[in-house]
Amino acid sequence: MDRSVAIIQSNYIPWKGYFDIIKRVDEFILFDEAQYTVRDWRNRNQIKTASGAQWLSIPVNVKGKRYQKISETTISRPDWAIEHWKTIQHNYARAPYFKDYRSFFEDLYKEARSETHLSKVNYLFLKAISDLLGIKTSLTWSSAYQLLDGKTDRLIGLCQQVNAKVYLSGPSARNYLDEQLFFNAGMRVEWMDYSDYPVYSQLFPPFSHAVSIIDLIFNEGPNAPRYMKLIPAFPDKMLPS
Repeated sequence: MDRSVAIIQSNYIPWKGYFDIIKRVDEFILFDEAQYTVRDWRNRNQIKTASGAQWLSIPVNVKGKRYQKISETTISRPDWAIEHWKTIQHNYARAPYFKDYRSFFEDLYKEARSETHLSKVNYLFLKAISDLLGIKTSLTWSSAYQLLDGKTDRLIGLCQQVNAKVYLSGPSARNYLDEQLFFNAGMRVEWMDYSDYPVYSQLFPPFSHAVSIIDLIFNEGPNAPRYMKLIPAFPDKMLPS
């Protein structure tokens, strides 16, 4: 089969669709040489609470750094991880599988305290949660490759450097991606489909798909893959005792 790749900026504890893209490809490149964007998914995500969706945002240094890269973005307060974990505990303590995965996430947040860069924190969570979900895709950094100018040319160049013939993209890129250029380079573009996700049990109605993957894990535990587009179950070591 043709080698496939996805190239996306790193997100903080992203939703299930992000991990489905990781699962679908042979290599997932974190494009953190892109410019950091405020009020985006790079440093924040949402969880469910009794009073509605709540943002968990990592505080970052942005003043005077308008054009900084994601990889250059630093964290402004070291106590953010303690605050986030306290908020998660408060809102998910009654979730069916919280106790089973509590130590897993608590250890992640303890490890995250020592990181000074947003990109490194995002990678820490992405890699650990991918492993938990049984996803074996290689996660790499865009900084490891030569980056060309031009949105589409840059993506094609990255695909060529990893010998990929298939580029998997999120649907929002249809607004700017030139598929003909991929075709001319001997590649094809495939589009991720985020429709038809099944509803699962959430603590606080109304139901929302657009929340962090941790919501699904704490509520469905080892059954979480059934509510995603990936197939494998959790590794045995992560199954509830």
